[in-house]
Amino acid sequence: MALKNAGCTVDALCPVRHPLTQTDVAQQIHIYNGLIPLKSFENAILASAPDIIVPCDDAAARHVYELYKKSQRQGSRGQAMCALIEHSLGAPENLPTVYARAAFMELAAAEGVRVPKTRAIANRYELEKWASQIGFPMVLKADGTSGGVGVRVVRSVEEAIRMLEFLQSPPWFARAFKRAVMDQDYTLLWPSLLRRRTKVSAQAFVAGEEATSAVACWKGTVLAGLHFEVLNKANAAGHATVVRIIENSEMSLATEAICRRLRLSGVHGFDFMLEAETGNAFLIEMNPRATQVGHLTLGAGRDLPAALLTAISGDAIQSSPKLTDNHTIALFPQEWIRDPQSSFLQTGYHDVPWDQPELVQACIHARSRQHGYHSNGKSLEKVIAPSPHFLLTGKKVQKITGDAA
Repeated sequence: MALKNAGCTVDALCPVRHPLTQTDVAQQIHIYNGLIPLKSFENAILASAPDIIVPCDDAAARHVYELYKKSQRQGSRGQAMCALIEHSLGAPENLPTVYARAAFMELAAAEGVRVPKTRAIANRYELEKWASQIGFPMVLKADGTSGGVGVRVVRSVEEAIRMLEFLQSPPWFARAFKRAVMDQDYTLLWPSLLRRRTKVSAQAFVAGEEATSAVACWKGTVLAGLHFEVLNKANAAGHATVVRIIENSEMSLATEAICRRLRLSGVHGFDFMLEAETGNAFLIEMNPRATQVGHLTLGAGRDLPAALLTAISGDAIQSSPKLTDNHTIALFPQEWIRDPQSSFLQTGYHDVPWDQPELVQACIHARSRQHGYHSNGKSLEKVIAPSPHFLLTGKKVQKITGDAA
């Protein structure tokens, strides 16, 4: 790969059975221990001595932020860690806003970005008052959640109150215990045991089509960006499984405004709603991490890894070959898991990492376990055709990730 030839290396931190362990992407893999997450991150960073940290899921992003706060409290002993995290993510004074849904939306609106009305909700009385102002349907969102797990569209006061209590409640112990035992994922265990309640915000509903952006930025400047319309999802509130590359000036201007205002660095994602009646792009959420489309290299200005590496190294890094001219992209294994007979697997570009056969096989086995039957490589080949796949690398890029399942 072009970036590997440039002398770049990637280290990774992930759970013991994470799919990343089935690839040759990482030079070294550090094992994430959910019982001592910050210590896991600290040990991995000290051992790797990276030039940049790239969180790749919401749990990882939260841990990096918590590690930053911990390092701040350590005074001079934590200065090096703070400096690395600031270098990787952006201006330190803006980090709290990035991780709070309601505060972020308020900031975006102040920057002239089109956003739906949003407010942090502490209890049912605040919810009822807010509902009387914006009406229904309404979207409730829990901080620190991803993949649609903490998002609910509600259509009445009674439903809103019920969902507010549900989203604020600590994770069920049975669910937390199952994830800890079966997936070696301890993310929910401490919040469940300590009975931590989650912050929830209420957002006005925007009728239309979903869209998403991923950008590489450095010190507030967007270096490269990808903008997609979402064509298919795993479920109503879930992650995208099929996307179509688009040009949307309002989305571009919005991401540039946010990156500039927060002086962001690294890779970040933004979610939008394209209003049905007007086509206006409403920013509804920011993901302070790399998202599932960030590896797609689609030409000049659309190669996030190369753009970020150029900023880090100071060297002009040539973009990787364009993956496809097909604007429709079926994400693997998401769309195949959703529907193995999906027409998008034939008509779109199916993003299968054929150069990582063990990863492909692990995805097949995972689906077999989920659906109670056995699949094999031949059955997969019937619905997809081999194609090249770009791997994210960087000059000592530390890809920090947790289990986003």
